[in-house]
Amino acid sequence: MLKGEKILITGPAGSIAHGLARALARDNEVWGMARFGDDSARRKIHALGVTTRSIDLASGQFGDLPGDFTYVVHMAVAYVPSDYDQALRVNAEGTGFLLAHCRRAKAALVMSTCSVYKPHADPWHAYRETDALGDSLSPHSPPYPVSKIAQEGVARYCARSFGLPVTIARMNSAYGADGGLPLMHARALAEGRPVEARWDPYPYNPIHASDILWMLEPLLAAASVPATIVNWGGDEAVTVQQWCAYLGRLLGVPARVTLRHAEGDSRGNRIDTEKRKALTGPSRMSWQEGLKQSLAALYPERIGRA
Repeated sequence: MLKGEKILITGPAGSIAHGLARALARDNEVWGMARFGDDSARRKIHALGVTTRSIDLASGQFGDLPGDFTYVVHMAVAYVPSDYDQALRVNAEGTGFLLAHCRRAKAALVMSTCSVYKPHADPWHAYRETDALGDSLSPHSPPYPVSKIAQEGVARYCARSFGLPVTIARMNSAYGADGGLPLMHARALAEGRPVEARWDPYPYNPIHASDILWMLEPLLAAASVPATIVNWGGDEAVTVQQWCAYLGRLLGVPARVTLRHAEGDSRGNRIDTEKRKALTGPSRMSWQEGLKQSLAALYPERIGRA
């Protein structure tokens, strides 16, 4: 765990960043930056011991936000339904403004996504960092994948232009007590609703919040000029169908999974984790134990024997 550092986390109310802010604030000076349209979210982050600032990344105006952070963890993101221009302003241009403002940092981690990869016909294809990018469809936010590819380009430029060591981490499927896709599925099952999956099978490499936390320091240590690019997910590949069946057993409910295809959609989201393991070492939390711990925090009265 990082200690004694001055760390800026963007998007600290998000399901991944919130857990990081909570843990890092114990031994570091942590600042959290977001638009904070919901003042209750800002109060929640402030209560963790995090200094907050309400800033719109797309504006490029940082007010009284310091520029002397030792580390930057950039997790803020705009999911917009159709406005490509807005997605590019926030996700790409905003990243440039942020890294320029914090160019004196020891290192910056920029959170990207495995949605940047060009879809492969084989659902079990393990995407490597060198695979082709582009043409991916994100049904909930079509501008998202292309804006994240643009973000990566901007982050790469900033690393070289400012001499700022950067790690670009392509997140797979993060989860924990604060949320994530498997937990969204758990809530649906607990409420008697079916889970929608894109294909059958549809594999991911889910990663628990506890693994994300301890991996942060070695991934920041791996930051470089030019930027380091690495997949960020757990070591085990598991399908939506498999984790829903397990969640159903834990909750004591049927695990109903329906299919909802979309033209151009990826057939799977499995990744190659060898580069990440070389930087961090192997995952410590199995997907089964991670889901069980997460559910125990959300539904302590409902967890049965798996």
